[in-house]
Amino acid sequence: MNRGLVLVEPGAHRAGGHRHGTLTALAAAHGKVLVLAPYGVAAESAIALEKAGARVTGPVGRLPDMLAAGAVVAERLAGAGRRAFASRRWPAMVRRIPHQVTLLARRLVEAACVRTAHRLAGGAAVVVLSASEALHAAAGLLGGPHIRFVHEVVTTEGAVVRLLGRLAAGGGRRVVALAPTDAVRDEVTVRFPGLRVRVRPFAVADPGERLSDAERRQARDAFGIPATEAALCLVGGWWPYKDIAVVDKALAWLDRPLNLLVAGAPLDQDVLDRWAALPAVRLHVVPGPASQEQVRAVYAADAALVARRPGVGKESGLVVDAVRLGVPLLLSNHDPALSVRLTGQDWVQIFPAGDGARLAALLCDLAWAPPPRPAPGTAAVLGVPTAAGQVGFLTRIVTESKDPQ
Repeated sequence: MNRGLVLVEPGAHRAGGHRHGTLTALAAAHGKVLVLAPYGVAAESAIALEKAGARVTGPVGRLPDMLAAGAVVAERLAGAGRRAFASRRWPAMVRRIPHQVTLLARRLVEAACVRTAHRLAGGAAVVVLSASEALHAAAGLLGGPHIRFVHEVVTTEGAVVRLLGRLAAGGGRRVVALAPTDAVRDEVTVRFPGLRVRVRPFAVADPGERLSDAERRQARDAFGIPATEAALCLVGGWWPYKDIAVVDKALAWLDRPLNLLVAGAPLDQDVLDRWAALPAVRLHVVPGPASQEQVRAVYAADAALVARRPGVGKESGLVVDAVRLGVPLLLSNHDPALSVRLTGQDWVQIFPAGDGARLAALLCDLAWAPPPRPAPGTAAVLGVPTAAGQVGFLTRIVTESKDPQ
């Protein structure tokens, strides 16, 4: 019998993306999950969670309500601060203040959800799927024992936030942090030397998710892509760590037709307009947030492209998407550890980060020599867990850890 499992997902109200995929996959694998979604759940996620038999709620109880209300006030203050200090004329220390307040707001929301989880499902493993990168001990002190996935470290703690963290240091013994890569683990460990941190992939993959040949044909027909022309997909929002500039350079050098399928949010409309005007590019855009059905259609291409800036060491859910859906991959060597894992895989073609000429050469080859699709079972070879395996790990780690509860 499965141990009880509570999944806390502050971003469940945002449609699509890897939050949706992992949340719904874990819920389906467990069967009786309690989901804490403080801002509600996107329609597509709600349907999937209902089908999985999950119960969805928000913070419940006097203290959780107070914590959640405090988070709302803090986030409003942060928003006002971002508007007031947006100008570069302000010193960096001042411009950072709203981001510090956002860290506090996120912590209060997490604590409200974790406390509710223990109240409604005592003895269950409580997991924050998209946790803040700071104030981990405070989350344990205010919320209670839990496991938290820290995907990346974006905003570092300022003096006031560090002081709050030191005051709540005892709560750190109630927390186990999971980092998706060695690079993220090392960064978290340096910043929080007393925190228990383990490496564990966040994204999951299951057999049966692969795109069928019929799906691929139907998707290409829907986009109007001739069988003789190559198709490349570029999925996900254009965040600062994405290297859209190298894609821009490569597309400008193309001398043969390429269908480019773009899905995600945010996107840069000026860049899209420039690509649409290129003689060799046939642009197809699915503005985000895209549904899972739309994402599958976009991935029905000859290859997926993941281009990031050098030094980015966070987990790439897009690489996992390529594995689970069976899509060849063009990948920048931005992360040496990831490049080592994928070197020698015939379905992956790695190019130097920032090298538009090399990427252009790979794109030109797509029409006549596309890479093979990853074989079934590749996810397991690369260490990507199944949803059932992830559920087992998350419920087991509570017992294995010395002081998680």
